[in-house]
Amino acid sequence: MDGIWSEVYSTLRSEFSDVPNASELTKILVRLTLACLLGGMIGWERESAGKAAGLRTHMLVAMGSALFVLVPLLAGTQLADMSRVLQGLIAGIGFLGAGAIIKHKDEQDIRGLTTAASIWTTAAIGVACGLGRESTAVIATLFGLAILQVLYRVKK
Repeated sequence: MDGIWSEVYSTLRSEFSDVPNASELTKILVRLTLACLLGGMIGWERESAGKAAGLRTHMLVAMGSALFVLVPLLAGTQLADMSRVLQGLIAGIGFLGAGAIIKHKDEQDIRGLTTAASIWTTAAIGVACGLGRESTAVIATLFGLAILQVLYRVKK
């Protein structure tokens, strides 16, 4: 019986060996946490504006996007080969954003375009976090918030 448990322990240990050291763990935690926080900032703005896609949606989009690029990078995928991952991610997020767009009977009355764009931007911010481009992600978030807040006030 001792041999079985030893084998189970060995298998479990190998299954969770994708984080070999504290440096890799820190990298994962920083990138995913920052993606959640930055996505949450944009989501908070959308939610406070009463939009359908809010805090949780934007946080999940940012974290998911970061995870989609972080995992292949940690597995050894070369940056040049990430283009296929990015193409799929961009197309998939486009479908998610399309679900936020509503066209009413009046052809001029289309709603949800800004929310769809914010979801798309949040995915790009998540990608930047996942690729380790944290400063770029922070700058993009600040630009996004300025567009959503400042330009909305100027428009009014």
